[in-house]
Amino acid sequence: MKKIDGHLHLVQTIAGLNGKGRLNILGDGKAIWDDGEVIKLIPDGSGDSSFKAEAAMKLMEGSEVDKAVLLQGSLNGYQNYYSYQMVKKYPGRFIAAFSVDPFAENFMTIVKRHVEDLGFRAIKFEISEGGGLHGYHTEHPFKLDSEPNCLQIFDYLSQYEGMTVTVDYGASDQISYQPEAIANLAKRYPNMTFVVCHLSFPNINHLDRLEYALKLFSEQDNVYTDLSAIQDIMGETTFPYENCQKVVKMAKEALGADHLIWGTDSPWSATFNTYHELATWMDAANIFSATELEDVMFNNANRVYFNKHAVKAAEEASDPAMK
Repeated sequence: MKKIDGHLHLVQTIAGLNGKGRLNILGDGKAIWDDGEVIKLIPDGSGDSSFKAEAAMKLMEGSEVDKAVLLQGSLNGYQNYYSYQMVKKYPGRFIAAFSVDPFAENFMTIVKRHVEDLGFRAIKFEISEGGGLHGYHTEHPFKLDSEPNCLQIFDYLSQYEGMTVTVDYGASDQISYQPEAIANLAKRYPNMTFVVCHLSFPNINHLDRLEYALKLFSEQDNVYTDLSAIQDIMGETTFPYENCQKVVKMAKEALGADHLIWGTDSPWSATFNTYHELATWMDAANIFSATELEDVMFNNANRVYFNKHAVKAAEEASDPAMK
């Protein structure tokens, strides 16, 4: 069965930033935050201080994963340009989203460069308090559907066909948690697709919150959710992840298999469970029919991220700064 990893991070250079400060390379796949916390960021055998395209493809090929969606995040530091380069180097193998800090002085210049010059047709907002914008913009809590700078970005992006907005808003106990904003934006911009990362951060002890979020999403046909990293979010390391199966069944009932996108959130998530386990647990879970599983594992990501407009824009992109 063909597979697309719908949530993958490449790391050319570790440049993480969140409420813990900067993330600094230690080697052996480890890094240390400025506050002293040490994490294992890269799985053994995939790089000492980076997780490059070739390392990712080695893991993908070992688990029969054909393609991958490259997303950005504050944990690794935005890898926008490296992602652009790898999309160009390996056409058809990768497609990428870029990220921007909407409070940067030149935020719209950055957005326009990535869309008009570099050919991106997806943007990733990691706004979570734990690992994203709300962790280091504590003086300015904001909602995606009302913050003027964000709306300026959305208004601009809505001019382009095949545009996808991917959002990680963190867990329900964080100020950044805002499923309502996703539903509002999806209604306001029906020509764009919205993907909520990590199945809205499910909590097995508060499934009512997941049920509420899924109901909101179900009311807009242009809202999807990816299923990446739910193993480490829910603290599961026993294959094939009983609690993860339970929340995915809820998502299937609420949204349908045609609105779910499988992904791994590697490299970090592949340090808790192996990439191969993350790539095969759906096969073992018996949640979906064969046709539904093809949608979740390949067709949905192919339709959302590898749509014809995104692929064409990536093929035609050329960086004028490098001419």
